[in-house]
Amino acid sequence: MRNFPKPLFYLIQWTWGLPVNLFGGIGYLFCKLKGYRTEKFENAVITYVPWKYGGLGTGIFLFLRENHPNKLWTYNAKIHEYGHTWQVLVLGPLFWLVIGLPSFIWCHCFEGYRQRNRISYYTFYPEKWANYNGQKASGLQMQIPSDPLKERSDD
Repeated sequence: MRNFPKPLFYLIQWTWGLPVNLFGGIGYLFCKLKGYRTEKFENAVITYVPWKYGGLGTGIFLFLRENHPNKLWTYNAKIHEYGHTWQVLVLGPLFWLVIGLPSFIWCHCFEGYRQRNRISYYTFYPEKWANYNGQKASGLQMQIPSDPLKERSDD
């Protein structure tokens, strides 16, 4: 993945992955108009937003919580969300059905279940696959705490 040609990467993102990238691009433009901080990360752009949520990967446009108090979480989230970028490359318009919707439900509807049963957020297939892709594509290694309750904590 590290040697994947950039022109081909962007060509596929803006054709096969067009619906996801258009959605992300509109969000990115809105955030730019609001003056939110951005940075380049590999072949993607991260926008830091003032929300209480974690992250969102929409093609080459990634959105992360600004000033998250847990710096390890921010490091891991960059890699993880970048992994979703590569899922768009593979799945294109099917991304929303195969990854987006299941991931959203897992994140927002099963938080209590995961906490009660000490289940890692990253055990569910969209998240596990995103971690794998993000690490392989960036060459960076995520540092996930052994205690699932600390994976996404604010401390």
